[in-house]
Amino acid sequence: MIISGKFSTILGIISFLIFNSYAAAADQPQWGEKYTRNMVSPETGLPDSFDPDTRHSVRWSVPLGTKSYSTPVISQGRIFVGTNNDQPRDPRYQGDFGALYCLSESDGSLLWQYVTPKLADDRSYQDWPNTGIASPAVVEGKKVYIVNNRNQVVCLDINGQTNGNDGPFFDEENHMSASESPRSLESNDGDILWLYDLHAELGVEAHDSAHCSVLIHGSYLYVCTSNGVDAKHNYMVNENAPSLIVLEKSTGRLVAQDNENIGPNIAHSTWSSPTLFRSTNHEEIVFAAGNGICYGFEALSENTHANGRIQSLAKLWQFDCDPTAPKEQIHSYRGNREISASNIYGMPVVNDDQIYIAYGGDFWHGKRQSWIKSFNPDGNGDITDSALNWSYALEKHCMSTPAIHDGLAYITDTSGKLHCIDSKTGQGQWIHELTGVIWASPLVADGKVYIASQRGKVAVLKADREKTLLSEIQLPDNINGSPIAANGILYITAMTRLYALKAN
Repeated sequence: MIISGKFSTILGIISFLIFNSYAAAADQPQWGEKYTRNMVSPETGLPDSFDPDTRHSVRWSVPLGTKSYSTPVISQGRIFVGTNNDQPRDPRYQGDFGALYCLSESDGSLLWQYVTPKLADDRSYQDWPNTGIASPAVVEGKKVYIVNNRNQVVCLDINGQTNGNDGPFFDEENHMSASESPRSLESNDGDILWLYDLHAELGVEAHDSAHCSVLIHGSYLYVCTSNGVDAKHNYMVNENAPSLIVLEKSTGRLVAQDNENIGPNIAHSTWSSPTLFRSTNHEEIVFAAGNGICYGFEALSENTHANGRIQSLAKLWQFDCDPTAPKEQIHSYRGNREISASNIYGMPVVNDDQIYIAYGGDFWHGKRQSWIKSFNPDGNGDITDSALNWSYALEKHCMSTPAIHDGLAYITDTSGKLHCIDSKTGQGQWIHELTGVIWASPLVADGKVYIASQRGKVAVLKADREKTLLSEIQLPDNINGSPIAANGILYITAMTRLYALKAN
């Protein structure tokens, strides 16, 4: 049969759209599921086990810096992962820098890198030495959004300088050189489109390291500010600075911020990233603050920025994760391992119109207890007493984001345990113990649960109510980033190396 030119063209367009829709769906352009932040992936064909020594199920592995805390994201044939510069990929950059690598998805080769000098004379340790860029990137279209080690929100061109220096930002040479003589740009450098400095613009004082996985919603970016305590952990440096802000994604202009007086009760810092909750009538931004309270804010409409004024985010509800904890002079409890305020490190997760949140005492200075809770955000004002579905006590501090799948919730604690819990009732199903502290979040994918510890132990279990251990693998390196899957590949970020894994 002969197909007319016009009809053939239409078929070609339809095929192109279908193919590209499928291809984009297989990418993983942000940390966790889009909007809901659930640590679940639809990918299949992932390995039950792997062995770097024999190359079993190892597609490739490539070196990073010497400290890598970031979880990678994958989009449009590229991998973006934060690290430091202790193993320089470019001889022009020697010394302590934060680095975001853009790698080829096919073989891990370096396409370009964005480097940022450390904060000069950082005696307050807002930018901890040799830590690098700890935040995961997020990609939309041809733009990459990242919070760098200097606590600046940066919009980058996905192609770096390979297609020239696109504006309106043209000062990359000075930005990447700091106090040194400016370096000339090369094709393997990053291309900054715009930059927003949280310290310079809002007086935010990050603590230890800036960390945020930016949430994209409509025309806006929702960003946690990493506002935290002083170097000695005695008080908030700027308790009036916001904890959650909104930027216009096309320009980086500040559009809105919270006005909830969160600062005085931040136990250590603000490291949890925002989530989107969608109901039948509206959309809410769910934000777990450094004061141990989870907030629901009304999502901004598309014309919010029309008048040019900075808006206050409209609070819909708040849920106090730890209502019996101290609420006044909370920093006087520093070092108290029995009584203290709570902090939240992982992201709130939305699943079946419920919110799941893990919280507890500060890992370094607070009580040793932690919990995961499920609550229903259907209400207004303070819903602490009315919204709780269940609470499950963990064994030690919790640093991770839960994964909710097929009626089960998976969460870790820093005692090295992975907990499997009935997500409807909060009843524990089983516990698996790894070697070492766990900071990474569990990933559910391909009928399996993947988890990794700081001692380099990776465990693979069946995602099931009955505990079945499929394998345990010992890597020669610490692991802090969470496992992530995209396009049939499982990625594990160790401190010094990124592994791309595929079932043989």
